[in-house]
Amino acid sequence: MAVTLLKAENHRRMPWKNGGGVTVEIAVHPQGASVDDFDWRISMATVASDGPFSVFPGIDRTLSVLEGDGIVLDVEGQESTLTRDSSPLAFAADSHSAARLIGSAITDLNVMTRRTHYAHRVRRITGSNAAATLDTGITGEALLIFCAEGEFALQIDTGLVHLGPHDAAILPAPVTNSVELKGKGDLFLITIIAIESGA
Repeated sequence: MAVTLLKAENHRRMPWKNGGGVTVEIAVHPQGASVDDFDWRISMATVASDGPFSVFPGIDRTLSVLEGDGIVLDVEGQESTLTRDSSPLAFAADSHSAARLIGSAITDLNVMTRRTHYAHRVRRITGSNAAATLDTGITGEALLIFCAEGEFALQIDTGLVHLGPHDAAILPAPVTNSVELKGKGDLFLITIIAIESGA
């Protein structure tokens, strides 16, 4: 199974679309796409003050808090409180949204897909002895495994892949062999699903 390892030190840094902060881009498709023409994108951002989020026409988004006290996210007047213990929150990125800090600055994880081309699912695994088995039931375009904190070992048919904080690995889907994940910390499993033409 071909695995693409994305080390934290190689992630690309760039300004927010609205100029209000800095984004760390973990992965983007097509490779080299800008914030205006990507089909899917996975990134981190630090939110240090209250304010609006960038608007991305035609994009669906899932947000998770990685570090900090959390935020109150207002999406078209509907408020949700997000902390490190919260489940990932999905919303339309072309809605008007804004964040209010609960306390200290936060770092968040953003998964975005162009809804005419792709959809996505985000699952969080956490604990002192976190483990998961990814079986052949995983379908879609790709599976991205992101280590938010701690260290994990990814056992695949060709050997072990080690993930440290903010490292990621991309596995092409469908996954045809069992994949074992073991470690301690906080991990996200992100499935990218291609939307069939005419669907």
